[in-house]
Amino acid sequence: MLERYRRRGTVYALRFRAYGERRYLTLGEEAEGWTRESAEDELRRVLADVKCGFWVLPMRRPRPQRKRGCVAVTPAFGPFATALVSVRAGQVAEGTFEYLKWGLAHLLPYFADFDLPEIDIKAVDLYREHKVEESDAHRRAIERGEPHRDASGRVRRPLSPSSINKTIDVLRWVLSVACEYGHISKNPAQGPRRRLREPPRRRVYLDTAEQIEGLLDGAAQLDCDPLYRCSDRRAIIATLVLAGLRAEELGKLLWRQVDLANGRIRVEHSKTQAGLREVGLVPALRDILVAHRAGGQLTDSADPVFPTRNGRPRDKDNLRFRVLAPALERADELLAQRGQVPLPNGVSPHKLRHTFASILIACGEDPASVTYQLGHADPAFTLRVYGHMMRRGSAERARLKAMVRHGARFQQLAFK
Repeated sequence: MLERYRRRGTVYALRFRAYGERRYLTLGEEAEGWTRESAEDELRRVLADVKCGFWVLPMRRPRPQRKRGCVAVTPAFGPFATALVSVRAGQVAEGTFEYLKWGLAHLLPYFADFDLPEIDIKAVDLYREHKVEESDAHRRAIERGEPHRDASGRVRRPLSPSSINKTIDVLRWVLSVACEYGHISKNPAQGPRRRLREPPRRRVYLDTAEQIEGLLDGAAQLDCDPLYRCSDRRAIIATLVLAGLRAEELGKLLWRQVDLANGRIRVEHSKTQAGLREVGLVPALRDILVAHRAGGQLTDSADPVFPTRNGRPRDKDNLRFRVLAPALERADELLAQRGQVPLPNGVSPHKLRHTFASILIACGEDPASVTYQLGHADPAFTLRVYGHMMRRGSAERARLKAMVRHGARFQQLAFK
């Protein structure tokens, strides 16, 4: 049971866990009849309902607009933001909904009991400073070997400046809706001064045909290693590198969308309209997918192409940490043995799209085709991000072209 002291009096709220999630529930003010005793009684009742499985999140109703002089009482941030995000379920993409929930999980501990008009520019700046100090504390705790942990026992890791800015973006969105509803007159989270300065991002991609081969060879070795349970790393990474699918698109890919006979993949689940597209299969990827299907157990048209051991679609965290990370480590070992340049730091499933763009350009695809196969809506954006790859030398382009057009080379790999 929480007591928050505001200018209008004490506000009572509850914080508890229900069905595996942390919950925050504002009860009301002293002026509405709430006392410490009644709040504790309500907490006991709620916990009993949770234990029996009866508790449900109450419907969020607008608080009555009572007037104190000429000023109307407006909602607190916690109930307003929670209700705003909750109703987005099913209305926006799943990834967007999870992003809003993640941002809200950082905002509520700080702003939950603020009345919306109480959140001014100074409050936003103090929140930003608080998140920086909190992240520094998490970082120092990890360095000491005594990491802070959440209620589930997971290590609380420091947020980067980019991640802190993303929480401020969620705050800005919530307050923009509050402006539209007339609860506040302007958005105090708007503007570049409310954000942290982010260090420039280095573009990460596999630079040469040797690096791509090293990554695929490393994945193939792990597929044959009995110590690693995943046996389709090479096929997954080859699809990321040679077809440029986003992590979510690859996770939802079904066999009916893979046309091996005609050499194409139909992307039917994407975060944008432009992402619904057809991607041509280069010979190297086609050969790998043929072998992957021949050796798989789930090969019906409605089955996922790259399921987990439980038959479920893979998500971005599974792809990054369970599939790609071990392959990157093994690839660096192979490249070192061959006397070649190691892979760059920061390679992720999404960064492999940069490599796919490089391959398309090396194979002579025009900018419009590159834009379409990447699932972009704006060719100018594609040229801005990947234009530097068009300056590759002819010898380097020839090596990339030969690699993807001679798929049999990857079928000849055999590791003990």
